[in-house]
Amino acid sequence: MCNACYRASAAQKAVKSSATQIKRNTEIEAITLTTETYPEGLKITERIEVITAECAFGMNIFKDLFAGVRDIVGGRSEAVQKTLRDSRRTALYELKREAHEVGANAVIGVDLDYVELAAAGNMVLLVASGTAVKVELR
Repeated sequence: MCNACYRASAAQKAVKSSATQIKRNTEIEAITLTTETYPEGLKITERIEVITAECAFGMNIFKDLFAGVRDIVGGRSEAVQKTLRDSRRTALYELKREAHEVGANAVIGVDLDYVELAAAGNMVLLVASGTAVKVELR
């Protein structure tokens, strides 16, 4: 294969790969997450399996934020809240990604648990869990 043909072939593969990734991300974003076990308006057609997603972050982040940033308003630190919010969003996106991998279009009974891992050097682990299911509108 000549260089021009090789470059053209590689470009086509890159476009296909990009389109596939966009489609995959769209499908992942469309997955429904709910804390309910019997969501109103949705019919569970298949229960697939329990899935989890984890997000770990260091407690030293909190110490650094408290020491270096004094953006405490009403007794709350906006920087710490942002770190927790970002961790939650990451864990929930990972839960959707896990659901997509097992063929689910929803996750029911979603639960978030924060666990301090002192033995691991003051880490906090956020675990998101739920049941991956296939649902359809009633």
